[in-house]
Amino acid sequence: MTPEGHERVDAILDQLADAVSDHAWLVRFAKSREIEADTGRTDISGEEDPARMLSEQELGVLSIGFRTIRDQEPLDDVADWANAVLALLRDERPTRNERDRAS
Repeated sequence: MTPEGHERVDAILDQLADAVSDHAWLVRFAKSREIEADTGRTDISGEEDPARMLSEQELGVLSIGFRTIRDQEPLDDVADWANAVLALLRDERPTRNERDRAS
């Protein structure tokens, strides 16, 4: 990622963390993505990814936000990053069968 891309990602994630400061898992999600973007690595912690702790509604809201970033971001590397976060969010959403079994 370019230095400009890193700065933009950090700004986006700081805004997200500020906007959701009353939702601890969303703040942890934002901070995890910031560390990943800064280091270029996804294996940064032995802890479970905070995305696994988000509700279906929270995952949906984040997906909408990151699709908006991807579609409106002028920096290609930031749009690519937003696309990668969307893939992570898709992977974290339980399938219909998994939800049905949990009910």
